[in-house]
Amino acid sequence: MQPLSPTEQIAERVERLLVRYEELQRTNALLSSQVQALTVERDSFKSRLGAARARIDALLDRLPSQPDSDAAAPSSSPKPETP
Repeated sequence: MQPLSPTEQIAERVERLLVRYEELQRTNALLSSQVQALTVERDSFKSRLGAARARIDALLDRLPSQPDSDAAAPSSSPKPETP
């Protein structure tokens, strides 16, 4: 095989760079579509989380209010044992 002239070497390198550029363009397009899909999924999860929080808040609002904490707290003195 005969050594390539400098012009041929440059042309070969340019061809390889063009192939690599096309590969990177395809990879970038795939990654962009994945980012878009994940963004849609994230937004859906955020919406569902907001709805779940609203339902929990509504349930908490429906709970009866708690009596004074003193009356609800157990006595701190020990209970006498029954023989």
